[in-house]
Amino acid sequence: MQTQEESARKRLVLVTGPSGAGRTTSIRALEDMGYEAIDNLPLSLLPRLLDGPAPDKPLALGVDTRNRDFSTNALIEVIDRFGGASQGGVHVPMQVLYLDCGAEVLLRRFSETRRRHPLAPAENPGTGIAREFDLLGPIRARADILIDTSEMSPHDLRAELEHWFAPQGEGQLAVSVHSFSYKRGLPRGLDMVLDCRFLRNPYWEAGLRGLDGREARVADYVAGDDRFEAFRDRVIDLALMLLPAYQAEGKAYLAIGFGCTGGQHRSVTLAETLARALADAGWQVSIRHRELERRGHMDPVAAPHTGNPATTGDAGR
Repeated sequence: MQTQEESARKRLVLVTGPSGAGRTTSIRALEDMGYEAIDNLPLSLLPRLLDGPAPDKPLALGVDTRNRDFSTNALIEVIDRFGGASQGGVHVPMQVLYLDCGAEVLLRRFSETRRRHPLAPAENPGTGIAREFDLLGPIRARADILIDTSEMSPHDLRAELEHWFAPQGEGQLAVSVHSFSYKRGLPRGLDMVLDCRFLRNPYWEAGLRGLDGREARVADYVAGDDRFEAFRDRVIDLALMLLPAYQAEGKAYLAIGFGCTGGQHRSVTLAETLARALADAGWQVSIRHRELERRGHMDPVAAPHTGNPATTGDAGR
């Protein structure tokens, strides 16, 4: 069994996201935390890097649309191929860190700095931002950790990265709790999946249909199902039993998903419920509601930390 120190040394973080969202700041922050940082590495060279000797410290790789051989399909192939990569014959847990940001915020940042967008050097930055969103959309969907920087200063971003990646926090397993719709398939990278479609569905109540599972009225309706309490308690007990075992195994990140029909009511309520319980128990927790993110119903991101689950979302998108 590898020790937590060995797990930290072998950690590989792929950092990407739209131009202006904070990728360079993140690469520098990770370097300050002791990561070996390589920015704009051609994707064709990544297999050679991973086939080399295992590093003495964790590795952060910056990839964006300016990479010489960048293409959406090539990056997806890298993510899918090396998600469970081996480096020098040793398993390397790779995570995809995606720095997101609202379009209007990116436009303001480009205007303030008078920079040209790399995908529209002779056009309005808004054109380049739209092109980049289209290119990176499939990559965003494969992110293990998504941070929306729309409301963040560089200092705020560094603070959040420290919660996820600082070496002194390696002993603390980071937990991400997801809600999703089965109609759109399972989110990438889930370690545990729980189906809550057996609970009564608020969708069939006209007064609740337009709300989501974070609303007290919806949560109360879901909790009113006679099977809810037993299901909730067993899931919480199971998670609290397993998390220390995963941490002892050296796992740095665990993703738990709740699925329902539309990904709006029951799965959201259960994800919020579990996240609060785990945060109250002292675990570092973040929340992602995939279907709410797609519809632009998420609040701005808050930094994840022990004792308070954070929601990573699509503010401004």
